[in-house]
Amino acid sequence: MHIFLDESGDFTTHNHEEYFIIGSFTVGDQRRTNKALIKWIRTKFPRKMRGQSEVKWSSTGIDDDLRLRTLKHIAGMDIRIHFGFLLRKNIPTSYRNKKNKINTGTLYTNIVAEVLEQYLPVDDRAIHIFCDQKHLKGMTKKNFEDAIILHLAPFCSPNTLIEVKMIDSKANRNIQIADWISGAIARYFEKGRLGEESFKILKNNFIGEGKEFF
Repeated sequence: MHIFLDESGDFTTHNHEEYFIIGSFTVGDQRRTNKALIKWIRTKFPRKMRGQSEVKWSSTGIDDDLRLRTLKHIAGMDIRIHFGFLLRKNIPTSYRNKKNKINTGTLYTNIVAEVLEQYLPVDDRAIHIFCDQKHLKGMTKKNFEDAIILHLAPFCSPNTLIEVKMIDSKANRNIQIADWISGAIARYFEKGRLGEESFKILKNNFIGEGKEFF
């Protein structure tokens, strides 16, 4: 099993946004989705964007029609989606230090772990998890990867290989697909333009309901 994950925004308010979203998906053949997005960008996007290493939901130069057609293309890749969401104002004080700053490392790790947990249990002998590289306050990349493995291990058989990698999204089109998923879901929760249409496009790919935190 391959799982790809990305988030929308950060834990502090930005542009009056109220929600933080984690979007993830799994697919049978991760090479197929990677190639499908590359081909779509090279043939459907404006010429100046076709050679870019990363094209995100929020990228400028994409009109509404292309944004929705791209989302439909992603939904047609036979992907299965789990997501989680939280209202930033509801983040518990237990995740804040004495200066009221959010301990982003612990909070992000716990949320990601619980979203990933929704995919389990499975009979797969190996689970490969990829998420976008980011700075986490109070936690190293290795700490994060080890913490996710420790959380998921009880839901797997003893012989299951669990691999977690934080990598640059510019080097992985599947993480960019996860960015499109989380961005579209965030637009829906924020009641923004294209939000309703975007959510409807992805709805048949959802595995159950989104997980609400706090």
